[in-house]
Amino acid sequence: MLTNASQVLLRNTEFIENQDVLILNHEADTLAAELLDSAKTVTALALDYNHHLLVSQKNKDGLSCHFGHELPASDADKQFDVAVIYFPKAKPLAPYLFNLAAKHLKQGGSLLVVGENKGGVKSLAKLLPDYFYAPSKRDNARHCLLFASELVEQAPIFNINNWVSRYQLSTPQGDITICNLVGVFSEKRLDQGTELLLSHLPALSGRVLDFGCGAGVISAALLKANPDLAMECIDINAMALLACELTLAANSMKAKVYPSDGFNQINGQFNGIIANPPFHDGLAANTQITKAFVKSSASCLAKKGVWQIVANRNLPYADTIAEVFGQVNVPAENNKYKLYFFQN
Repeated sequence: MLTNASQVLLRNTEFIENQDVLILNHEADTLAAELLDSAKTVTALALDYNHHLLVSQKNKDGLSCHFGHELPASDADKQFDVAVIYFPKAKPLAPYLFNLAAKHLKQGGSLLVVGENKGGVKSLAKLLPDYFYAPSKRDNARHCLLFASELVEQAPIFNINNWVSRYQLSTPQGDITICNLVGVFSEKRLDQGTELLLSHLPALSGRVLDFGCGAGVISAALLKANPDLAMECIDINAMALLACELTLAANSMKAKVYPSDGFNQINGQFNGIIANPPFHDGLAANTQITKAFVKSSASCLAKKGVWQIVANRNLPYADTIAEVFGQVNVPAENNKYKLYFFQN
């Protein structure tokens, strides 16, 4: 099943006929494979690991699938006739995608931008840099808009460091340096949920998992307090994973950082699982993410292992926690968040 945005692209294949096509930030479907009925080649770069897994299952001549913040070194200099951008839910990510598309577009190459009407794509004309021609609306269907433009001037050299923000953050474990990338949630202060979590940490040792690591705030704080932890940091977002790696490096810390769709890419058991887990999927709140996380945690928690998360107190996690672990322990809470704790 194609998303609405992908269906709009599929009905406008004249723009990609017999072209080498680059798709950036694609959604959770297999449009990249279907476009090969018209395109010469299709290279798909997913910023969401789940989206990458969906399309990478398609084994088709002319299709290349990648996950990450940019194309791999083997394709770093590859040029395309057409670049397709799915307008991001996090609007600050849009200029990054425009710069990345320009890096890989031939001069005069076409840019297609598609997105939901309510997702910010209407602001494209104000956001598109002047090295692209003013965008023109080409389709309006399924609550989505499709715009077309072309690369008319040399774009600034793409440099990932231009998209990184760095700042100091005070935590209960001490001051740490945070490196964040556009499109990754972060505040230049400790958010209330993470502060509650870090202020009431259980004793940790051995192998510890930071589920939904984001920019690496929790992992860096844990390693600040105990450098001997064998930290593993997972996320589904390529920008978050890179931000986490940069944060760890900035604090001279080491951890294993890798993508995982839930617990699907995890091996073995952990002595500790700590998280401020995500509860948003795109534009809508999705408690199923955390419910699935709770259920998967039980099989990955070692004997005497500790599990602690912080969650918005208005979200219905207690029933799932009680069902999975047999009890609900709330060691601390405030007017917005609750801590949930369990020890095997």
